[in-house]
Amino acid sequence: MGKLTATKPLIADYLHRLSDDTGIFQHTKFGIPDRSNGYTSDDNARALIAAVMLYKNNRDIKSLDLIHTYLSFIYHAQNEDGSFKNFMDYNRVFVEKVGSEDCLGRCLWALGYTLSEPSVPDNLHNTCRYMINQALPHVQNLKSPRAMAYSIIGLTYMMETPQALTYKFPFPNEEQEDPTFLAGSQISSIIEGLAMQLHTQYQGNKGENWHWFEDSITYGNAMLPWALFKAAKLSHTVEFQKTAKESLDFLASITFSKEGYFKPVGSHGWLERGGVAALYDEQPIEACEMLLACFEAYKTLGINTYFVQASLCYDWFHGYNSRKESLIDERTGGCYDGIHALGLNLNQGSENIVSYCMAHMVLHDE
Repeated sequence: MGKLTATKPLIADYLHRLSDDTGIFQHTKFGIPDRSNGYTSDDNARALIAAVMLYKNNRDIKSLDLIHTYLSFIYHAQNEDGSFKNFMDYNRVFVEKVGSEDCLGRCLWALGYTLSEPSVPDNLHNTCRYMINQALPHVQNLKSPRAMAYSIIGLTYMMETPQALTYKFPFPNEEQEDPTFLAGSQISSIIEGLAMQLHTQYQGNKGENWHWFEDSITYGNAMLPWALFKAAKLSHTVEFQKTAKESLDFLASITFSKEGYFKPVGSHGWLERGGVAALYDEQPIEACEMLLACFEAYKTLGINTYFVQASLCYDWFHGYNSRKESLIDERTGGCYDGIHALGLNLNQGSENIVSYCMAHMVLHDE
C-alpha cells in the first residue's frame, strides 16, 4: 500500500450530537442542529454507512445505537411499493410521497454496504435484505446516472458477500426458500444492465478533450467511475473497467490543481463542456466520493497514483486545499460545510461530517 499522510484522530462525538432518536439532522446553524430543516433519507443513508464503519472498527454500543437509529429511519421512509420518501420535517412527517431516484440509489448503497459488514447483528442484516428486495422492482427503471451508480455499488457490496441473499435465522430453518427473494441471477443481471447503460452513455458522449458521461460535470461525479469499477469486478467485463479508468482519469485531470491539491468543481456553476469550471463552492462530499473512487481504482489496478490521489482528497479536509484552511473543527470534530469565495462556510451539517468520517475510515482503517 502507498504511503499514508499523517493520520489525524477522528472525533466521532459530533455525529452523535447531530442525531436524535429519529435520525441525523440535515442542516445546522453553525454548530447546532437546525430543527426547522428536519431530516432526509439521503443523509441518514450516508450516516448509516459511517456508523457501520465506526462499529466495524470500535465494536461499541454507541455506534451500534446509531446503526439502529439510521436504519430505522430508512425503513420508515420506504413505501409499500419499495420506493423511498426523502424529506421529513421535525414533527416526523414526510413532506413528499416519493423521493428522487438518487435517494433510492443512496438507500441501496447504504443497505448493501451494511449487509456486507459481518460485525453488524444478523437481524439488522435481515432488515437490509427485506428493504433491498422491496426496492428491486424500481432499480431496473432508473434513468438518473447517479442513481444507477449508487445502486450498482450497493448491490455489488451485497453480491460480494457470502450468504447475503437469504435471511439468517438463529435456529435451523426448515421452510422452503422463496426463489424470487433476492434472486442472485436477477440481481447480477440488474447490475450488468445498469453498468452497460452507464458504459453506453459514456461511449456515446465522450469526444475530443472530453471523457465524460454527460455534457456537464456537476455533483456526485466520482460515483460513476467507482460504480463501473465494482461492476467490472463482479461481471468480469473489461469494457466497464476501461471506461471507469478513462473517466476517473479525466475527472482527476480537472479536479487536482497544478499545485497538487484536490479542488472539486464548484457548485455555483459547475463545469459545462467546453467551458471553465466554477471555482466555488467546494463541498466535502465531493472530496469523500473522489477518495472512494480513487481508492477503488487503487485496489483494482494496483497503481499507486490512485492511492496518492485518495490521500490528497483526505488532505483537502485538513488544509491542503485552495484556502489552506482545515475544514475540521479540532474542538468538536465537526466538519465545515465547504469552501466558498470568502472562506469557510461555518455551518457544520450532516453531509459533511459523514463525508469526513467515511473518508477517514476508508483511508486509515481498511
